[in-house]
Amino acid sequence: MKVLIINGSPRINGNTSIAVNEIVKTLETEGIEAEVCQIGNKDIRGCIACGRCSELGHCIFDDAVNQIAPKFEAADGLIITSPVYYASANATLIACLDRLFFSTSFDKSMKVGASVVIARRGGCSATFDELNKYFTISGMPVASSSYWNSVHGREQGEAAFDAEGLLTMRTLARNMSFLLKSIALGMEKYGLPEREPWQPTHFIRDDLKNQA
Repeated sequence: MKVLIINGSPRINGNTSIAVNEIVKTLETEGIEAEVCQIGNKDIRGCIACGRCSELGHCIFDDAVNQIAPKFEAADGLIITSPVYYASANATLIACLDRLFFSTSFDKSMKVGASVVIARRGGCSATFDELNKYFTISGMPVASSSYWNSVHGREQGEAAFDAEGLLTMRTLARNMSFLLKSIALGMEKYGLPEREPWQPTHFIRDDLKNQA
């Protein structure tokens, strides 16, 4: 089984990497392969809502997003990690995720998701909630831990001294491993949950537009 980890930090070997490395080590002890893609230092523009991905099968902007897409499709789980900027995730990461989730049409159901955030002090909960929304709109179960998935540190290397934060990372990795294996067994015996046809409901009514 394999987990894809997207590191949204622009800093190589920064505090986000300390959290990621703790997760990777624990996943490997659980027999789960992990691949890390660091995109925070990449040139990734935001979505322009052109809709061409529905025709092409991939995003019209051929950058790291299209490189990550097949890795995401092949993975059993996805972990998104980011430093906190103004109580939000790194803008490059958000641009990547918006385009990655929107431009990929493969079924993401039952791929396990988790988000991890790193901050000096505040803003972790808001960023954690922001990133989890990508999973919950895609039918992806979210792995939990013993605390919200956050590690604290400001200067490079300080996250290594957040004992509780690193414990949270190890617990997250073990819980994610258990969930991945449990879902695999469940799918083998029961298959995927039944899915009803999409029933789009819009707030602007066509009959009112026709009266205008």
